[in-house]
Amino acid sequence: MFNIVLVNPKIPPNTGNIIRLCANNGCKLHLIEPLGFELDQKSVRRAGMDYRDLALVKKWCDYQTFLESEKPSNLWSFSSKSTRWYAEASYQNGDYLMFGSETSGLPDEIAGTVAEQNRLHIPMQSGSRSLNLSNAVAIVSYEAWRQTGFSITPAKPQ
Repeated sequence: MFNIVLVNPKIPPNTGNIIRLCANNGCKLHLIEPLGFELDQKSVRRAGMDYRDLALVKKWCDYQTFLESEKPSNLWSFSSKSTRWYAEASYQNGDYLMFGSETSGLPDEIAGTVAEQNRLHIPMQSGSRSLNLSNAVAIVSYEAWRQTGFSITPAKPQ
């Protein structure tokens, strides 16, 4: 199982889609506050459909608290500013896959906590700025899962 980390997500349907994704691919979702919405907001529920109870979701008051509690041994960050492709990485079960907000990406002070070789990007056409957050999480999480042989770990919501 992998850990998806969203730092300050702003758009409720994206997080709802990611909740649904995590329920289906077995990833645990970590939400780093501040969020741009309330988790019980209708638009999050609509996008997540009835998957919220099937996903492992943990909310953290800030990035430092997340780091101190989770102590991620292998943290990957994804940003259009990085130069190494996401598919070049060798993912292992238990890795943390971190994404920034839809509007501003990862703050520099958070991106700087990730080892240089673990800062990755998803290739895009020249002139493109970014992908939709839920699409980016899907691309990366399924590549990571593919690399581990699509091993199935029963997820139990907390």
